[in-house]
Amino acid sequence: MLRALLPCLALVALDAAPAQAQTVTADLFNPVRGSFVAPQDSPLRKTADTKTAGDTGDAEGDPSDSQRNGPAPSRIGRMPTYGLPAASGAKDSGYDSLNRKRKQPKFYPGQARPKPPPGPGTPPPVNAGGQLRLSIPPSESANKAPLPPAMAGTVTGQPPRKRLKLDDDPFGAVGDYAGGFLIKSAVELSGGYDTNPGRTFEPRGLPVYVVAPEFLAVSDWERHALVADLRGSFTGYGGHLPITVDGAPNSAPTDVDRPDFTGHVDGRLDVTGDTHLAAQVRLRVSTDNPGSPNVQAGLARYPIYTTLGGTLGFDQSFNRLQVSAGATVDRTDYTNSRLTDGSTASNDDRNFSQYGGVGRVSYELTPGVKSFVEAEGDTRVHDQQFDRSGFQRDSTGGYVKGGTSFEFTRLLTGEIAIGYAARNYIDPRLNRLEGLLTTASLIWTATPLTTAKFYSDTQIAETTLPLTSGVLVHTYTFEVDHDFRRWLAAVGKFTYGTYDYQGDNRKDQTYSLEGDLIFKLNRNVWIKGTLRHDILDSNVPLSSSNATVAMLGVRVQN
Repeated sequence: MLRALLPCLALVALDAAPAQAQTVTADLFNPVRGSFVAPQDSPLRKTADTKTAGDTGDAEGDPSDSQRNGPAPSRIGRMPTYGLPAASGAKDSGYDSLNRKRKQPKFYPGQARPKPPPGPGTPPPVNAGGQLRLSIPPSESANKAPLPPAMAGTVTGQPPRKRLKLDDDPFGAVGDYAGGFLIKSAVELSGGYDTNPGRTFEPRGLPVYVVAPEFLAVSDWERHALVADLRGSFTGYGGHLPITVDGAPNSAPTDVDRPDFTGHVDGRLDVTGDTHLAAQVRLRVSTDNPGSPNVQAGLARYPIYTTLGGTLGFDQSFNRLQVSAGATVDRTDYTNSRLTDGSTASNDDRNFSQYGGVGRVSYELTPGVKSFVEAEGDTRVHDQQFDRSGFQRDSTGGYVKGGTSFEFTRLLTGEIAIGYAARNYIDPRLNRLEGLLTTASLIWTATPLTTAKFYSDTQIAETTLPLTSGVLVHTYTFEVDHDFRRWLAAVGKFTYGTYDYQGDNRKDQTYSLEGDLIFKLNRNVWIKGTLRHDILDSNVPLSSSNATVAMLGVRVQN
C-alpha cells in the first residue's frame, strides 16, 4: 500500500515547490503566438521567443508573450485543446472578435521606435553616392509594407507606369508628340477621270486630280484642352469646259478648278470641375456647287467665298443637369467674278455678317443617355441694302430642336435630334423660309470588322434667284465600312439630298453612290481606289445631270 502511494507523494511534492526557483516550461504550441516553440533545453530557447516572468520586452520594442499573457499555464490536469482559439490571428491592431482591449506598447527613453511603412510621397532610396537605388536590401524591406500589385516591380515612391492601350487600328496613324500636343498629319494624292466636271445637262469629261492635306493637333494636358482640326482639298482639271446656265452655253470655256477647306480650333478652359469656358474659331473656303443656279453666266472661273467665324461661351454642370450657351459671329465674303470677256462683276451684294447666340440644356437620364433641347437665333446683315435683282436680303431667323445623345453597350453611339427652322426677311416680297430640321450622327459597330454610320444635316443657304427667299437643304448619308483584313478595307457610301428653293418652283434632288477600296501597306502609306456616281435631278428643264468619277491615289500619313 505504501509503495503505491510513493509516486503520488512525489508528484505532490514537486508541484508544491516554489515557482521562482525554476523556469516555466512553455507549451509546444503556444496558442497566442501560433508557432512552434522549442523545448526548454534547446539552444533555440536562448532567443527572444522564450521569456521569464521578469523580462521586460524584446529588442524591437514589442512586449514579450509573458508580459501580454503571463507565465504559460501548466497543462497537468487540464483537458487538451486542439486548433486555434478565437481571435488568435489578431495582432496589436485590427478587428478582434473577442472585443479585447488592445495594449499599446511602451517605449522608454533611448528606445528606437519602429518606422512607419512608406507612403505614396516617400522619396525613392538612394545610396551613399546619392544615386537612385533600384533594389532594396532584405534588411531594409523586411519591415516595409508590400507594394500593391499595380506598383509591383517599380521603384518605391514612383508612380506606376501606365498600361498600354489596345491598338484597335494596327494600320492607323501614330502621330508625334510636340510638347503637350499629339500631332497627326496626312496628305492624299489621287488622279483619275470625271465624266462631267461642270455637272451640266450635256456632259463633257476631263482628267481630274485631287490634293487633300489634313492636320490634327490634340492637347494632352491634365486640365484645359485645345484641338485644331484642319482639312482641305484642291480639285484640278486638265482643261476648260463650256458651262451652260439654264440650258444656254457660255461663249467661252470655264475653268472649273475648285478649292475646298474646312478648319476649326476649339479651346476649353476649366475654371472648376463643373464650370468651363469654351471658344471656337472656324474657317470655311469653297465655291458654289457645280450645277447650282447661283453660278453666273459667262464665268471664266468660279468665285471663291470665305466664311470666318467664332463662338465664345460657357458650360455649367449641376449634377446631371448641364447648361451651355454662347455668342456667335460669322463673316462671309465673295471674291469678284471674272468673266470670259475679261471683265469682272462684283459680288458685294452677297457679302453679309451674321450675329447670334445658341443655348443648350441637357439632362443625363442614365450614364449612357443624355437628352437635350437646343435653340439658336441670329441676324444676317448684308453689305448692300439691295441685291442685283433689287431685293433686300437682310433677315432674322433661328431654330429649335430636341434630341438625345446615347451610348448603348458601346455598339451604338451618337446623337439624333429633330426640330424646326425658320427665317424672316425684311423685304415683304420674300416669303418666310421654314421647314423641318433634322440632325444625326450615329455609329453602329455591328461586328469587330463592320461598322455602319448615318449622318444627317439641315442648312438654310442664301441664293441670288429673284423672288426666292433661300434654300432649305437636307442631307442624309449612309455609310458601311468593312475590313476583309486589317490591311484591306472597303467603304460603301450613299448620300441623298434635297434642295428646296422656297419662293421658286425649283426643287432639286441629289444622289451619290460611292465605293472605296483601301489597301494599307503600313501605318504610313495607304493605296486607295474610288468609284463614285453623282445624279442631280431637277424639275427645271435642262438642269439635271449625271457624272461618274474614277480615281486612284495614295495616302501618306504620320
